Amino acid sequence: MAHGAGGKASRRLVDGLFAPLLFDSGQPALGDRLSDAARVTVGGAPVAITTDSFVVTPLVFPGGSIGELAVNGTVNDLAVGGARPVALVTTFVLEAGLPTDTLAAEVRAMGRAAREAGVAIVGGDTKVVEHGKVDRLYITTTGIGQPLAGVSLSARLVCPGDQIILSGPIGDHGITILLARGELDLEADLGSDTRSVFPMVEALVTAAGPSVRWMRDPTRGGVATSLNELALDSGLGVHLFEESIPVRDEVRGACELLGLDPLHIANEGQFLAVVTAEQASRALDAIRAAGGAGAVIIGEVRDEPAGAVLVATRYGGTRIVDMLVGDPLPRIC
Repeated sequence: MAHGAGGKASRRLVDGLFAPLLFDSGQPALGDRLSDAARVTVGGAPVAITTDSFVVTPLVFPGGSIGELAVNGTVNDLAVGGARPVALVTTFVLEAGLPTDTLAAEVRAMGRAAREAGVAIVGGDTKVVEHGKVDRLYITTTGIGQPLAGVSLSARLVCPGDQIILSGPIGDHGITILLARGELDLEADLGSDTRSVFPMVEALVTAAGPSVRWMRDPTRGGVATSLNELALDSGLGVHLFEESIPVRDEVRGACELLGLDPLHIANEGQFLAVVTAEQASRALDAIRAAGGAGAVIIGEVRDEPAGAVLVATRYGGTRIVDMLVGDPLPRIC
C-alpha cells in the first residue's frame, strides 16, 4: 500500500523500476519527466498529457465524490504542468452488481465537474469485473492540455531566494475522507477541497509569466512530499515557516489525535508555486483574485540544506520534514 501513497516508497518504485525500464536515456532529466504532466510534440505543436486513476472510498464524501475528483484531479495535473485543460478520456472499471443509480450519480458528477472546469470529456472505455474483484467503482481519466505561453517550469530553474506560495489551507481532503469512513469517533464541519485550480494558475501565469519557476498540486503525500521532490530535483534547500502554513483547526485537531503531520495529508484543490522574490507579491494578488483567497507565502528556497525541507516552528526551533513514509490514509483519491 505504501508504494501507492505518493511518498518515499512510491518514489523508489518509479525511480528504481518504472523509469529505467520505460524511459529512453535521451529523454529530459528524470525530475522533469516525473512532473504532473508530460509534454510531447505532435505535428510540431506542443501538447501536455497526464493520466490518473481514482480508487477513493467512500465514493461520496462531504464536498465531493469520486466522479468529481476524477475530473478535477486530472485537470489540476495539467494546470500545474503549465497547460490549459482541453479534453479528457475516461475509463470505468465496475464491479458486477453495482447499482445503476450509484453509477449514474457519478457520471452526472463528472459531467458537472467537467463543465465547471471548462474541459470536454470526449471518449472512454468501460470494463466490468466479477463481484468482489473491485470495490464498486474505479475511474481513470487521461487529460490533454494546451501549454500556456510564456511559462517554463522545472525544478532546475529554481534559484535561492525564490518564494514558495500555497494557494490555501492544507489537509482538508485527506481528513474529510478519513472522517467519512466512520472509523473515528470524531465530528468536524469539514469538506473536501476538490476543485479545479486552473483559474488560479492561469491568473498566476498571466501576472508573473516567466517568474513562475515550478508548480505542483500536493495530493498524495501532501505538501511535504511535493516540496521534498523539489528539493531533491533542484539540489537546493526548502525553508518553510510553520506559522504561515494555513491549517484549519479541525484538520490540526484530527492530525494531533492520530499523530499525523498536516504537511503529509492530501489536498485536491490547492497548489504550490515557486516564484521569484520580485514577483511574489504580484503573484499572490493574482491568485487571490482568481479564487485563492487563502493564498500565502509559506517559505523560500535557499542553498542549504541541499536536498532537504526545513521547517521553522512557531516555538523558535527547526525540524526536518521528510517525504511521507508508509500510507497512514490509504485510498484517499
